[in-house]
Amino acid sequence: MYKFLLNLLVIICIATFAQAQDFPFGKFTVEELQQKNYKNDTSAHAYVLNEFGSTRIDMGNNDRINMFFKYHVKIKILDSKAFDKGTITIPFRSYDEIIEDVMDIKATTTYTDDAGGIRTAELDASKIYTTSLNKYWKEIKFAMPNLRNGCIIEYSYTKIIPGFYSFPSWDFQSDIPKIYSEYQVHIPAFWTYTAMMRGGLKLTKNTSEVERECFSARGAKCDCSFMSYGMGDIPAMIEEDYMTAPKNFLSAVYFNLQEWVNPMTGAKQRVTKEWADIDYNLKHDDYFGSQIKKNLMKPYLLPVVAGAKDDLSKAIAVYQYIQKTIKWNGIVSTGSDNVRKALDTHSGHVGDINLALVAALNSAGIKTDAVLLSTRDNGTVNRLYPVEREFNYVIAKATIGTEEYLLDASDPLLPFGTLPMRCLNDQGRVICFDKPSYWMDLNNKQRKITTSALDLTLQTNGKLKGTITTYSSGYDGYLKRQAIKKFNSTDEYVENLDERLTHVKILKSEFGNLHSLDQPLSEKYDVEIDLYNGLNHDRMAFNPIILDRMVDNPFKLQDRAYPVDRGMPSSSRYIITMHLPAGYGIESAPQQANIALPNKGGRFMTDFSGEGSNFSYSNVMQFDKAIYAPEEYPYLKELYNKIIASEKAEIVFKKKS
Repeated sequence: MYKFLLNLLVIICIATFAQAQDFPFGKFTVEELQQKNYKNDTSAHAYVLNEFGSTRIDMGNNDRINMFFKYHVKIKILDSKAFDKGTITIPFRSYDEIIEDVMDIKATTTYTDDAGGIRTAELDASKIYTTSLNKYWKEIKFAMPNLRNGCIIEYSYTKIIPGFYSFPSWDFQSDIPKIYSEYQVHIPAFWTYTAMMRGGLKLTKNTSEVERECFSARGAKCDCSFMSYGMGDIPAMIEEDYMTAPKNFLSAVYFNLQEWVNPMTGAKQRVTKEWADIDYNLKHDDYFGSQIKKNLMKPYLLPVVAGAKDDLSKAIAVYQYIQKTIKWNGIVSTGSDNVRKALDTHSGHVGDINLALVAALNSAGIKTDAVLLSTRDNGTVNRLYPVEREFNYVIAKATIGTEEYLLDASDPLLPFGTLPMRCLNDQGRVICFDKPSYWMDLNNKQRKITTSALDLTLQTNGKLKGTITTYSSGYDGYLKRQAIKKFNSTDEYVENLDERLTHVKILKSEFGNLHSLDQPLSEKYDVEIDLYNGLNHDRMAFNPIILDRMVDNPFKLQDRAYPVDRGMPSSSRYIITMHLPAGYGIESAPQQANIALPNKGGRFMTDFSGEGSNFSYSNVMQFDKAIYAPEEYPYLKELYNKIIASEKAEIVFKKKS
């Protein structure tokens, strides 16, 4: 009888929840079905006709408080380029006591058949699949039936979320435009949340009213705040190269729990904390502070630092030891259950590795703090309301003399003092044990530097023969070593490169500093290049950009509302020296270019010099900033246009009379 009443209570909650101001399921107009494009964005391949969501806090099964989240959307598919919108995924958490449930899935496709009749295909429940993503997350996945150009897809579901801490946010904006999107929330007075808008678009609906005695738990009753957030004529968020997580810029509403009152006991608990509260909790937490304080590395350190002449050498030795000892299992985290276990088993997540590094460096006498951060794909952290769970990664900051080094030992190919691109995201929070925590930039003074030097001779058979030498320094050296490591040997890497380089045959290869991570990686190739079918022309054109010619501008938007984030400054230099056969000389050469970005943002330069039957061409592409503001976007876009035009230019040489 008790179970029956509990189940009945859940059904009532869901039924009440479903009575929120949703739009009718399965309703459409002939005009919607016949629509050939979206008037506000004729380039769109699909658009949202209507979208509705609602979250209600209420009592659920097992007499526990849950959040009931409902989602309902209707999408117009204009052509096959948007058929990916017909593959639906619903992620949900499933670990320990946090087991979410997804139920009441409905989905239909409305379309016009070949005879002109209007048909509706319903989703077969047997075609709904659940898969495990990792130890924390699962995913429900299904494909909409009978997709075709011009169809309308519609689906809805309810997700039951245990507790009340992770209140569902709402993205008004997505990668396709929307006619209208609305989110309603019902929050009992026992809970106080802060609602925060993100993104540049403005709400077209923002209302709030009181629902009387909408919540009851074991005799305790209260009113609810009923809030509606709506937005109309929403443009698509178009992703481009050089950006961090799209959610940093999407127009959305988020909710942070500030405080709550236990309905059963009346006890009040503050959730939103000051940084001082988070500092204290972290420093005394078994998952964080206790792992750093442990002097666990003492037994290991003597052989590790033996022979180190100074603190920098000592720090590098400890860093390399952690790199080689603990293999990253691919999971990101901010803490560790047991760094000693990770050392003994030679495997662990990011928290295991980098907290072990912090502890080891401190044990070796190197002042080192842990730095919490949010990775590029996780989004930026809201600094106004300290929420520890917004961080998802931890690194080490070692101070040696007047220099600071940011360290991540999760990748054995990362040089000392270099962070992976995933970490270069705004700022990190330094957690100190001797002073309050503080923010610091994560650009870490890194650079990407590449130099390519070609020395080629044009043979009488029309082929070029000579050497190609490439030097990859800084982060480019790391990326190149990563690319090489994907193959079983350098010979396999060269064989793959030979297959990818059209018209280029690699005769011999040589690598330098392949395993010296702090040195430039060099690659030298003896090559033969098929350029002309015999040397029987009196006049020939030659494009000097043989490798990696730029033909496509990565920036295509008219305007970009979010910054261009390259992660770090970069520079690349390309030099080719050409030796022509006797009797040939230069007739015309490309115009020299010297184009600068405003605000010392970088430049593109070319140079040409020729004498007799020899000539040399070079270009330099330099970006001196990690991040460019949206107002600098047109200048970057134009710079790339000029680079593409410049690299089309040819050198003309002819046989002397």
